[in-house]
Amino acid sequence: MRAITDAMVRLLIGAPLHSDGKLTIVSLATEAGLRRNKLTHKHTGLKDLFYALVKAREPLTETVPEATPARAAKQQQDLARVRAERDDLRTQLQLMARIVHVLEIENYRLNETNRILEGQLADRAAVPDLTRRRRT
Repeated sequence: MRAITDAMVRLLIGAPLHSDGKLTIVSLATEAGLRRNKLTHKHTGLKDLFYALVKAREPLTETVPEATPARAAKQQQDLARVRAERDDLRTQLQLMARIVHVLEIENYRLNETNRILEGQLADRAAVPDLTRRRRT
């Protein structure tokens, strides 16, 4: 039973190992290493499943639209547009990274200036604040 399901999979994906690759019971039996009558008489459920899978697969291949030159040209235009947008976004990203870097440097310098000024104010704080004293 496992050999039959493995053979089904190989035939349906188009990778047969032991048969001609056609989607028939004869090819399935050959792929599974069995005689055809084992599928038609003993494993009828698997035979029916195989036929159902083949039938379900066929409309999918027929409904796939063929690539037309107009469609290919539109896809090329879309691809060119998307690539241009990507390049523009990369440029903007590099610009933003530079801006962030400059702002980080400026912020660092302002923090250093604040530390220096706070240090100078702390030195002046040694002088008593006479305005805070109250008379009692």
